[in-house]
Amino acid sequence: MGIRTAVVGGGAWGTALASHAARLGHETRIWAFESEVVEAINTHHENTLFLADTKLPESLRASSNVSAVVSGADLVILAPPSQHLRGIAESVAPFLASSAHVVVASKGIEESTLELLSAVLAEALPSASPERIAFLSGPSFAREVASGLPTDVVVASDAMTAARAVQPLLHSPLFRVYTSDDPVGVQIGGALKNVIAIAAGAGDGLGLGANARAAIITRGLAEMTRLGVALGANPLTFLGMSGVGDLVLTCTGDLSRNRSLGVAVAKGADPEEYVKSHRSVAEGYYTCAAAYALAKKRGVDMPVTEQVFQVLHRGRPLLKALHLLMNRDYKEELHGIRATP
Repeated sequence: MGIRTAVVGGGAWGTALASHAARLGHETRIWAFESEVVEAINTHHENTLFLADTKLPESLRASSNVSAVVSGADLVILAPPSQHLRGIAESVAPFLASSAHVVVASKGIEESTLELLSAVLAEALPSASPERIAFLSGPSFAREVASGLPTDVVVASDAMTAARAVQPLLHSPLFRVYTSDDPVGVQIGGALKNVIAIAAGAGDGLGLGANARAAIITRGLAEMTRLGVALGANPLTFLGMSGVGDLVLTCTGDLSRNRSLGVAVAKGADPEEYVKSHRSVAEGYYTCAAAYALAKKRGVDMPVTEQVFQVLHRGRPLLKALHLLMNRDYKEELHGIRATP
């Protein structure tokens, strides 16, 4: 039986999740900031601004009124860019039912506070009990989800309480939902894969070859695992959907906004101008700054993330960043990851 579902965030990812929920038979409404998105969804059943040429279910309704979308919803999915999650959650708070489950589908680290999105939500949406909050991640290009192509994701929460409640609400043969009791690890994987994808794209743009791409992915996995373990995550989480799965997809797929940013920088594009000129957000541009600062604060070695930050935000030439990475001292592969006996 369908439930009332609210999706807050009218970008490509929010639209894809709303489309999926509507196809499952849920009474689904989506909030979008842009009036043209609302009109296009309601009139033409298409998000022409962020997900053009993808037909959406006719039952899906859009609104720019947060109250109209969220009030009375059994399931609320938050899918704005991560840097806007705090403000969006605060706007949702007055209309959230006490019995509603909340799923955070955004991926990132808040740059101003260096907090994971779970901490942001706890502060911005205090009425939502932790037992009703879950975090969704995994290898999932929005366009493919909206088109109904096969996708596997993971939904995580403390003790899997919320995850197990949400799983049957979103699971389908073409959108398989796995559960996890490691929301920290799932959040770190979802955030850091975007940063590593920028590095992988830059390598591809420079023509460094398949060997180099594989090395960037693998060393990127080591970095996200080191940071995750430092924050209390289970290292095995990074072998799952939100770690290896999302990392490989985002580093290699042509639909990856973050990989495309890396390729563009390698071809000479100014990073800031590139980001400003694209409506869809390449989250790694912002996440690399937050992740680098958080790594320094925690004493975690993250050389790929550091060089992505230096290139994007400090004007370091890409070839100099590559030289610094390639000339690092050799060390044990599992340095900083190996569990203490």
